[in-house]
Amino acid sequence: MMQWEGISEFVAVAETESFTAAGKRLSISTAQVSRQVSQLEDRLSTKLFYRTTRKVALTEEGAVYYRHCRQVLNGLDDAERAISSLKDKPQGLIKMTAPVTYGETHIMPIVIAFMAQYPQVEVQCELTNQRLDLIDGGFDLAIRLGQLGDSSMMAKRLSSRRQYVCAAPSYIATYGAPYSLSELSQHNCLIGSQSQWQFIEQGKVKNIKVQGSLHCSSGFSLLDAAIRGLGIVQLPDYYVSQALTEGKLMVLLEPFQQSKEGIWALYPHNRHLSPKVRLLVDKLADELAE
Repeated sequence: MMQWEGISEFVAVAETESFTAAGKRLSISTAQVSRQVSQLEDRLSTKLFYRTTRKVALTEEGAVYYRHCRQVLNGLDDAERAISSLKDKPQGLIKMTAPVTYGETHIMPIVIAFMAQYPQVEVQCELTNQRLDLIDGGFDLAIRLGQLGDSSMMAKRLSSRRQYVCAAPSYIATYGAPYSLSELSQHNCLIGSQSQWQFIEQGKVKNIKVQGSLHCSSGFSLLDAAIRGLGIVQLPDYYVSQALTEGKLMVLLEPFQQSKEGIWALYPHNRHLSPKVRLLVDKLADELAE
């Protein structure tokens, strides 16, 4: 901006009483210092220095101008130190959103530990399975699961998840296990928010419409129903891993299993990622790393 041009050069000359010394301080040529100060004097229509072959001294107007400029540069130095301090000690509000269950079980414990580490940070987190608009909602950060699709958001991969189709041994003993995707239509499927389950067949994604006696938006309720032998369920690993380890559920249709999906931190493309948000994203990535 025009009004800032020549200020640093003017203050450096005033404090060193030399155009040459000012140039050395600022790592620029003496000629550039002289040119910037002259342009500043022209813009102000005021002579700021008395110049002789042996000495450079402030005029009365120059001394007044120097005091104000010094305060301005001190303020800029303070601002830079404040930003540096924020990097070391983040503070202020982080507004974020995450899916309900994954947010409760994986994200919020890390966020709470982050807040304990940095007590001056405040967090407003909306846990919802709706994909909220970050810009309209004024969010700094969103956690998203699976495919992102086209987006103007910046994304950082935090971890991954895998979908499992499984059923209890009691269900399999009674109704048998499906060995092909077409056989799913003969089974009672426990359905969440999507009535189509996604698989990989011959290297291509295939969506299979399923039907069953239970429709529920709660993954834990679907898990409970599957363990009790009510039907077949498709859920991410963080729901079923313990039940699989304990033998309460068995994996089905493994040859058609999807590859791992990403778990992402999203933030607006046109918004500079603040130090506190960057620190939180880095902590999430470290804690969730596989």
